[in-house]
Amino acid sequence: VQLVESGGGLVQAGGSLRLSCQASGITFAIKSMGWYRQAPGKQRELVASTSNGGGSTNYADSVKGRFTISRDNAEDTIHLQMNTLKPEDTAVYYCNARTWYTDYWGQGTQVTVSS
Repeated sequence: VQLVESGGGLVQAGGSLRLSCQASGITFAIKSMGWYRQAPGKQRELVASTSNGGGSTNYADSVKGRFTISRDNAEDTIHLQMNTLKPEDTAVYYCNARTWYTDYWGQGTQVTVSS
């Protein structure tokens, strides 16, 4: 499975960004996909995830009500709509695809929120 991310960048606090991640390869093996983030000096943490088919979603408490994860099964793509961004959302965001045998990761995309 290969994951290609897009959509990061620099935005002012209160603004919005949309991240996208397209999977290719043996995508039929994917059980769930999601977004993680890692800020400098901190551990990587789950931001949001969605099950295969998009029927079930999960969010970190810190982003509930501000971020929305969605899945386009036809394109094997997930999106993360991030609204009301805060400086503490600044991090490298990684796309994740979980199969029954391993996790796959994208290369990461930088999101920087200025105050």
